[in-house]
Amino acid sequence: MKEIQAIGVYCSSYDAVKDAYRDAALELGELLAQHKITMIYGGGVQGLMGEVADSTMAHGGRVIGFMPHHLEEFEKPNRTITELHIVDTMHTRKRLMFEHSDAFVVLPGGFGTLDETFELITWRQLELHDKPIIFININNYWTPLKELTKNIFEQHFAKPEHKKFFKFVESVPEAFQALLKAPEPTTGEPVAEWV
Repeated sequence: MKEIQAIGVYCSSYDAVKDAYRDAALELGELLAQHKITMIYGGGVQGLMGEVADSTMAHGGRVIGFMPHHLEEFEKPNRTITELHIVDTMHTRKRLMFEHSDAFVVLPGGFGTLDETFELITWRQLELHDKPIIFININNYWTPLKELTKNIFEQHFAKPEHKKFFKFVESVPEAFQALLKAPEPTTGEPVAEWV
């Protein structure tokens, strides 16, 4: 895997979310800027997506957004970011986000977040990429998904070796430790828990 220069961020575009999720979004943006990692995302100004983008920009980072033209009616485009590309379809957006990202971070989100993330996991199963995928389990939001994925493996609907394709971590700093291959903590506990 090449050095991580850009991270695709998937998360909610809804504004009515708990402060814990909003705080994590702001922290993610700050750390992206500090590490000089470009944020790649869906181009909107709303919800957690907008919070991460605005925080990245506010701390001197770079943000590239891809928004399908039909979504301009539902999600206001963020025209304050480094680059905003209005594209023809959702499929084009997904492809461009994938191509421009070296890794992916998933904050809490809804069906759209799951759709895009599961596609990345499926593509990894099909050996179309080897890019890391990290779920940040803020406020135990992803714990039910973590349990579901364990059941998928236990019931043999996925191969054991596919467990390494994605990780769950409990905080934004842990995500960076996992992605940037920081040393293991001195306690001997893993930085990120495999499914």
